[in-house]
Amino acid sequence: MSDAPGPLIPPSRTETDAMIRVDQAGEYGATRIYAGQLAILGDRHPASRAIARMAAQEKNHLDRFNALMTERRVRPTLLAPVWHVAGHALGAVTALISPEAAMACTAAVETEIDRHYEDQRRTLGSNDPKLGQMIAEFQAEEVEHRETALAAGAERAPAYPLLSAVIRLGCRTAIAVSRRI
Repeated sequence: MSDAPGPLIPPSRTETDAMIRVDQAGEYGATRIYAGQLAILGDRHPASRAIARMAAQEKNHLDRFNALMTERRVRPTLLAPVWHVAGHALGAVTALISPEAAMACTAAVETEIDRHYEDQRRTLGSNDPKLGQMIAEFQAEEVEHRETALAAGAERAPAYPLLSAVIRLGCRTAIAVSRRI
């Protein structure tokens, strides 16, 4: 976590709850994306090992956010059933396009999550060390996922700039909606 001082006005309980809610929803969506990709690619493609490793890290993130939600009595998003289907579909469709498109999906999602987590860290400052540390730890792993995806050929995916832009817009929309609903 950065050594920057906390914000002038600490986030309210409602704001912190919204952070946890959206982060848990995002980690849930990520597990579903990877499940969709692995359902198509199976274990026959070289990318599958990297995807399975990233999926395991996302599952750890999800488990830890689930525990934090229980500890702090934060309600989950009501959109979990939507993210269940949408995440799996996004992963499966991109994997059907090509393994590079699956990696482009990961690179796009992780780019937005990196930005999202950085914004949250700035908002929290030093006001919630436990949450701030979790976010910093997970952010580092999300950046690693993005770098893995880029190294695996994400930018070689068909229509990469368009695919990336659409997925990133979808991520920003899901973040905004999951904060509230």
